[in-house]
Amino acid sequence: MENKSLITPAADEKARPRQLPAWVIVLAFVLLLAFLALIWWGLNRSQQGSVQINDSVPPFTLTGFDGKQYATKDLAGKVIVVNFWASWCDPCKQEAADLETAWQYYRPGGKVVFMGVDWVDTEPEARSYLSQFGISYLNGPDLRTAISQIFRIKGVPETYILDKTGHLKNVKIGPFSSLGEIRGMIDPLVN
Repeated sequence: MENKSLITPAADEKARPRQLPAWVIVLAFVLLLAFLALIWWGLNRSQQGSVQINDSVPPFTLTGFDGKQYATKDLAGKVIVVNFWASWCDPCKQEAADLETAWQYYRPGGKVVFMGVDWVDTEPEARSYLSQFGISYLNGPDLRTAISQIFRIKGVPETYILDKTGHLKNVKIGPFSSLGEIRGMIDPLVN
């Protein structure tokens, strides 16, 4: 007697894995590529910052260590130098004296305003830093990091220079190397 195994068509289908139609595989691959492209675009855009050279900078208010509020909208017609710093930042200490000297140079003309924005710091250490370097221009903490989010800073020091119309004209990532470098960015905007 022959032993024939009886395989029914239904049992044969269960033994073989089902394949997806080609169009489903292609569609899934296209959707995956689109998703990855969207992620890349978002990351690339976030790295650029929200304000680019020649863009108008949204108005913001800095609450100074003196308790007063200083709004950029009230400074229309002036060049604004926004310097992000922290007391724990060694490169910030390298540029502190030059920034103060530049402020003293421009102060009498009244055409340039310096705003120091203390980033991720504590008030006692920040006040000590200002005293140590004799910094007399406007300074205040970046409460809730509201100002640094406008520029999407990556660290300190970073300096952003706005022209008289409130447009971003110069960016310095890292410390200034000299008073000449600072003046070289500001002088063309004052005249």
